[in-house]
Amino acid sequence: MNSFVVVKYLTFLLMPPASLALGTILGLVLLAVGWRRLGWAVILTASIVTSIFSWAPLGDALLGYVEDQARAAERATPRCCYDAIVVLGGGIAPAVPPERDFPSLTDSSDRIWAAARLYKQGVAPRIIVSGGGFLANNGPATTEAEAMRRFLVELGVPDSAIVSEGQSDNTIENIRNVRRLVEDRPVALVTSAYHMPRAMRIAKAAKLNVAAFPVNFHALRSTRPPWENWLPTLEGMGETILALHEIAAIWLDRREGAQ
Repeated sequence: MNSFVVVKYLTFLLMPPASLALGTILGLVLLAVGWRRLGWAVILTASIVTSIFSWAPLGDALLGYVEDQARAAERATPRCCYDAIVVLGGGIAPAVPPERDFPSLTDSSDRIWAAARLYKQGVAPRIIVSGGGFLANNGPATTEAEAMRRFLVELGVPDSAIVSEGQSDNTIENIRNVRRLVEDRPVALVTSAYHMPRAMRIAKAAKLNVAAFPVNFHALRSTRPPWENWLPTLEGMGETILALHEIAAIWLDRREGAQ
């Protein structure tokens, strides 16, 4: 197990709702052995942290920090012309037969739609879809790349204009494998706005000539009812966790790149 996987799971354990569950269990154990003050303090702390993480303005601030970088990169991006449009995995969940025979769109599926739109606008003559998994021969699409390819065809992109890269399991591998395909030629990089700053840093380190085409912005403060700014919500928790996970991944990628 590499450090990327270790940090990924540690961040999930240290953030709500897992941190609330772990804090409550630890607090109950401390209460059971007679350390009542410490036990209640642990439970209370876990509850307060969960409430803070669920506060929408915190998620807005953290997501805004990374998404504003994506907006700045987009403003500096020429609208054409590129050797390929590169779509990073994460927009579609591969099929998992026999439980799920067909791919499932995720919250980040804007990536695939945007790639099809850019292709039809003539931004590039081909689309590279990058994302791994396990592919069953002649069966359902069970890699992200194959699932994206099939969806793009449904959106009207010719199959001959799509290149599948199905060997990568994380963003670093996405970028490295795409770099081997395109060499020094310029590409239009399509991924979620919160993910774009990290993807651009990795691309720069890999000497991949990329331009930013971010989609799927989350920090949309004006679309939220005002009262949700003052109450803990599941959406607020999700945005905070998403941002912190991405910030932690940026830190990890820097360490990986230094090795």
